[in-house]
Amino acid sequence: MKKKYLALFLAGALTLSLAACGGGTAESAAPESSAPAESQDAAPEAKTVKVGLICIGDENDQGYTYNFIRGKEAATEALAAEGINVDWVVKYNIGEDATCEDANIELAEEGCQIIINNSYGFEPFMLKVAPDYEDITFIACTNQGSWGDDLPNTHNAFANIYEGRYLAGVAGGMKLQQMIDDGEIAADEAVIGYVGAYPYAEVISGYTAFFLGARSVCPSATMKVKYVNSWSNATEEANAANALADEGCKLISQHSDNTTPATAAQTKGVFHCGYNNDMTGVAPEASLVSCRIDWAPYFEYAIKAVANGESFDQDWTAGYGDGSVVLTDLNEAIAAPGTAEKLAEVEAGLSDGSVKVFDTSTFTVGGEELTQAYALDTDGDFTPDSEEAVVDGAFLESYYQSAPYFALIIDGITEE
Repeated sequence: MKKKYLALFLAGALTLSLAACGGGTAESAAPESSAPAESQDAAPEAKTVKVGLICIGDENDQGYTYNFIRGKEAATEALAAEGINVDWVVKYNIGEDATCEDANIELAEEGCQIIINNSYGFEPFMLKVAPDYEDITFIACTNQGSWGDDLPNTHNAFANIYEGRYLAGVAGGMKLQQMIDDGEIAADEAVIGYVGAYPYAEVISGYTAFFLGARSVCPSATMKVKYVNSWSNATEEANAANALADEGCKLISQHSDNTTPATAAQTKGVFHCGYNNDMTGVAPEASLVSCRIDWAPYFEYAIKAVANGESFDQDWTAGYGDGSVVLTDLNEAIAAPGTAEKLAEVEAGLSDGSVKVFDTSTFTVGGEELTQAYALDTDGDFTPDSEEAVVDGAFLESYYQSAPYFALIIDGITEE
């Protein structure tokens, strides 16, 4: 049974088959034929889909919104090759407030057939507008409410970024273990600092996955988390990273939209793993690698379905093995020896399912191994859930809904 407010569930990833649209090109000279001219095959006319994209930032953040623009551009090129042209209307720097409602209305009135909202806090405003435009497809990225409502024209999408964070954590953990082995730090000094946006399940799931990846290769690693209570606040993100470094953290990672945690890490002489974009350009002496969602596969899938008048998943997710979660290039100049090979090994395991990010034998909660799922009740407390969520010794994210819902603080991690 699907539940709208589950905090922990059995997970999995959906594998999507993207059927290619037919296309053709006219030849420069038609071959001689006795058949009437009208019987000759003609190239199918290209389809055009008008798509609105509402963004919380702009491409200049070099992070979250920039990553969406990369997906937009890649999907546009791929769809054009299949005879589908995309007419994009993009609205930048929209707040998680009534301006988002206005932006959805404006795009609907401009004739957009699909309207994509790219931030978590956009969904409530999108859902106010969607009932008035039943013929328009509304998509909330990184969200969770649209698939469970009674509106057939609303959709959720979220890739399994926790897999990418686990991989980035492996790279970071390899560096910490190298520092221990080389006598640069003691084992108990392998402390990770994490800049988090909000204390939401999405953030907790991500930093837990990063930590488990790091600890898989550096068993003595611990983590401190500082929240900035914003998805995108460059100054506060830098302040949090600086404070974590001052508290002794040797590696900084982040779930925030800007590059300032990377530049702060470099200034403080510690290492860094990023999110949404390759940050080695701004912090070449600190940033090891980044993970990101590649939105191009989903954009292609959803836009193609609308262009062809087909239905598509109301709650979509995909992972590393599907190409929707990727790592940026490893910074070989500063990465620990053997990191590339280790990442390749773990990547293969994620793709074939042999590596389980939330393997319950690798962590405890309050000193106990996790054996039971938990649901968020009406009072905001976690209580045991009737649906079994730990199967064969692993809690697997994002099966009952695409949005992450791992929300427990495991041992070895402290929030500040």
